[in-house]
Amino acid sequence: MGVGVCPGGRDSGGVLAFAIGRYLARGPVCRRLRLHPHFQALDRAVTRSGFKIVLLTRLSPMLPFNLLNYAYGVTQVSLKHYLMGSLGMVPGTIMYVYLGALVGDVATLGSQSDLPPQARLLQGLLHTLGLGATAVVSLIISRCAQHTLQQTVPPTLTATKP
Repeated sequence: MGVGVCPGGRDSGGVLAFAIGRYLARGPVCRRLRLHPHFQALDRAVTRSGFKIVLLTRLSPMLPFNLLNYAYGVTQVSLKHYLMGSLGMVPGTIMYVYLGALVGDVATLGSQSDLPPQARLLQGLLHTLGLGATAVVSLIISRCAQHTLQQTVPPTLTATKP
């Protein structure tokens, strides 16, 4: 069995990347980034609001989790806040699991000859409604997370360079 999600919602690959960032890369990376105000501002924000920042970035599908795992290891966020904030991956995971189950059900839909046509139609309708509801909830959560993240992260990080 490969690296994946462990019981309790912790991503073991993510924790390994966090540990690499924290214990192997932090010194060299911090020495290079010490003069960059954006990194310093992000590090201060994560230090102040670690759980909230990690949670919000996990809720946003626009940010790559793999890169964030290493990046959080380089910041001063505590392992506890990193792990708790990583629970923000749950809504997206639920959506992907639902999509996988839906694809499997659709693939076998035509082979269920024992179901009457009305039942198959109802089943298809329920799957469509479930998919729509899952997508809408995921979109709402994602937009709320990005909006809150924009308000939480210091303006120096969101400003564009001239």
